[in-house]
Amino acid sequence: MKAGTVQNSPNHTAVEESGSILSDELLLVIRSRAAGYDASNAFFFDDLDDLREAGYLRMFVPTEYGGLGFGLEHVAREQVRLATAAPATALAITMHLVWTGVAKALLDRGDDSLAFVLHEAAGGELFAFGNSEAGNDLVLFGSTTRAEPQPGGAYRFYGRKIFTSLSPAWTRLGVFGLDDTDSEHPLLVHGFLRRDAGGFTVLDDWNTVGMRATQSRTTVLDGAEVAADRIVRRLPAGPSADPLVFAIFANFEILIAAVYTGIGERALELAVEAAKRRTSLKNGGRAYSSDPDIRYRIADAAIAQDGIPPQIDALARAVDDLVDHGRSWFPKLVGLKVRATENARFMVDQAIRVSGGSALANTSELSRLYRDVVAGVFHPSDTESAHSTVANFLLGPAE
Repeated sequence: MKAGTVQNSPNHTAVEESGSILSDELLLVIRSRAAGYDASNAFFFDDLDDLREAGYLRMFVPTEYGGLGFGLEHVAREQVRLATAAPATALAITMHLVWTGVAKALLDRGDDSLAFVLHEAAGGELFAFGNSEAGNDLVLFGSTTRAEPQPGGAYRFYGRKIFTSLSPAWTRLGVFGLDDTDSEHPLLVHGFLRRDAGGFTVLDDWNTVGMRATQSRTTVLDGAEVAADRIVRRLPAGPSADPLVFAIFANFEILIAAVYTGIGERALELAVEAAKRRTSLKNGGRAYSSDPDIRYRIADAAIAQDGIPPQIDALARAVDDLVDHGRSWFPKLVGLKVRATENARFMVDQAIRVSGGSALANTSELSRLYRDVVAGVFHPSDTESAHSTVANFLLGPAE
């Protein structure tokens, strides 16, 4: 398929005709809990129950499998909406949505190797993302986790995974590790671990500045066994053109961008509310919404925010419609992630400046957003990696 072409997609009609499954009432309930989860460093069990009941965990699951049949464009819009109410809840749920989105993207392209993910998600299983490793800047192209082959095609995994969101609740954990049995041809092995399989320990080590409700604890794999029928790839170590790698990268970058775009949207709402609420003695008691400097700052933020959602829509729709951007896919995706996360930090900063000193209080929603938004710099691809990707695309490798 040539770059820029589109094939017919089963997702396009659903995106155009379906509304949000998150009611205003549910969003208010979820927003009302966010501060409590943050203050007590607690997992969002009640949010999870409500989202499951609403069908949120089945958004990517095809209707014939018992799901809602949404495409990535629709799911990303739902994530923006959820993040305006509870960024940590949205970020953690992203990890389940990444795997179901990967399975859907592969299925749309004629690859049913992860169809079981969709069937199990329809049955209520919760998927988590167990790929991150401290010091692994190769990301999906290398691993510090050891994957040991077992008789019959199963693997045991030994390693330490960090930032494992949904730690208290996941039932399936996507993991990968390095099988160097053949030292000249090492393999990266991808599979899905059942929680009841054991062989791992979840540490109680999540006490962070922001995104506290995600409970993204460290997972220590100590011989955790993944059954042969849940080993989905054995790829040569290093860069890979396998569709699984593209599907993971596309869903992860777009859905992460959506979460932080939701934070930016909420920050703008709070800035507008503050400008209308605050009054100035210097200006005869008039609201700050009449102050030209405040008006400029809010307008500047709104202009910056306005450019991100169309980019998310366009790239997500391209995934849904099977557009082949060829080599330019990765620069486009890393660029979106960096723009969205950096713009969200700008939006929160502008909102704090408009809101004044009250935003410094721990009880302030903006204070929480200020802490939550910092996490955006740590998600792959970071700014340095993204710039390297774009430079290599445009200029070729450095000599």
